Amino acid sequence: MLKISSADFYRSYSKFSDISNSSVDEYVFLGRSNVGKSSLINDLCGRKIAFASNVPGKTRLINYFTINNSFYFVDLPGYGYAKVSKNEKKNWAGLIEEYLSKQRSIKAIFFLLDIRREPNRDDHIINDWIKKVPDIETFYVLTKYDKLSKAQADRQKNNIALSLLVDRSKFQFYSVLKKVGKTDLLKKLSATVGEK
Repeated sequence: MLKISSADFYRSYSKFSDISNSSVDEYVFLGRSNVGKSSLINDLCGRKIAFASNVPGKTRLINYFTINNSFYFVDLPGYGYAKVSKNEKKNWAGLIEEYLSKQRSIKAIFFLLDIRREPNRDDHIINDWIKKVPDIETFYVLTKYDKLSKAQADRQKNNIALSLLVDRSKFQFYSVLKKVGKTDLLKKLSATVGEK
């Protein structure tokens, strides 16, 4: 299983055109505002490198983190937060779409979904974009698992899988508080990194 021994903030970008071409593998974290991307990244790394906020929509840039001096975690802007301008929403959507369609160093995508919420229009749009990106592994991570009972969580997994038309076996529960999902996610990450 992959052991993350070093994790450091590298750089933030507000425009895709500012990102230099690189052959370094990128592991992308994507999800709705307040889904828990920063908390999950910090949990995987075992230290606080991503800013986790109670205020939805805080991540408005593409944030790069260097992991084990060999690959990047990439935190894309959270989408779908209601209390931002239409123009800002459009800019975020364009940034996400351009990154997914043009960035060829993507090794895997972690698509985070709040287990308590049904997928909305934005989630479906993102999911459609992901399905169009060829040869990239996608892990569907159901965050905030601690907020539901096991029976409720199982039902929600089925509902979300059916809504997105994705096999339920691709979904994984995650809870930072209950320490659920970290080991499994690191094992999946190991397989794509090539470490045993």
